[in-house]
Amino acid sequence: MTETRRLSISGVLAMSVLAIGCSSNDASQQDGSTTVHEQQNISLLNVSYDVSRDFYKDYNALFSQDYQQKNPGSKVDIKQSHGGSSKQAMSVANGLQADVVTFNQESDVNLLVEKGLVATDWQQALPNNAVPYTSTMVLLVRDGNPKNIKDWTDLARSDVDVVIPNPKTSGTARYAFLGAYGYGLHHFKENPQNHTKTDDFIKKLLANVVTYDNGARAATTSFTQRSLGDVLITTENEAHLAAKQFAKGQVDIVYPSYSILINNPVAVVVATTTDIDGKTAAATTYLKGLWDEPAQTLMANMYLRPSDKKILAAHKDTLPAINTFDPVTVFDSWEQIMETFFVDGGRFDQLARVE
Repeated sequence: MTETRRLSISGVLAMSVLAIGCSSNDASQQDGSTTVHEQQNISLLNVSYDVSRDFYKDYNALFSQDYQQKNPGSKVDIKQSHGGSSKQAMSVANGLQADVVTFNQESDVNLLVEKGLVATDWQQALPNNAVPYTSTMVLLVRDGNPKNIKDWTDLARSDVDVVIPNPKTSGTARYAFLGAYGYGLHHFKENPQNHTKTDDFIKKLLANVVTYDNGARAATTSFTQRSLGDVLITTENEAHLAAKQFAKGQVDIVYPSYSILINNPVAVVVATTTDIDGKTAAATTYLKGLWDEPAQTLMANMYLRPSDKKILAAHKDTLPAINTFDPVTVFDSWEQIMETFFVDGGRFDQLARVE
């Protein structure tokens, strides 16, 4: 790493805590279920990861309209809170009154299971193990790809500056790290028990990182607005949004030859507040709606890979087939992944250490 390349690790994620008001008439219980009465207004808080905000902004409007049509005289208002996935999970664990969580990492939901805030059978409560859509990691480069970046190996070159979020706070960043690491194992024909060449590759890549932002959207801002780095490692949907909106005409998307599968799990928060005035029922309906055709189509239009295979196939031009690996299959459970790579002193810290 040259003297001119400086590594800056962002400090504290600025996060807005949303106050939720809920006014309603009385709700009654019949046969153990909540009956929604006329004039009942329900407010839900969706605590989510950083780069999902654009999808949920549109989905919330879609759901609210459908909910009101099916429940005349009632309204549901959905608030959003976004940040690094694990920081969001910790915020809920520490008291943020979420009604649903929509993360990008299973272990973040399991943290809330351990706290008694999410049911132990949360994956069985919804289709597809509670994963409505998936994504993958891609490389966002400057317009015209001046550094000729074609795959993960190019990120270890001495002339390339890299931008990613901080794996200690961001689920997207962990997928970025694991995507590169899994590629290394694949490329060098190694495995999690024999990984010398992969470690050397990752050490060179991390030496090129010029900023570790707290969340994926902050990393996008650093790359597109602050003009840091030659390449941003980010999710497929965030890369497309940057290319179409945030930095139109300024960036190109490079699909690596081998990348990581990102599951995006969702769950109802089983806290006392969700049992008041029909909130549990509304929260459950909100999440179940993610598997309806309008929501699945919206996902595809926003460059998320819907679980509905027919809808995904219909968008193959914008969501091309890509060779991916499941991190749990390669590295074991998420609990083991966190213990191996991302605890203090873990392999990420070892490989990112500046000598």
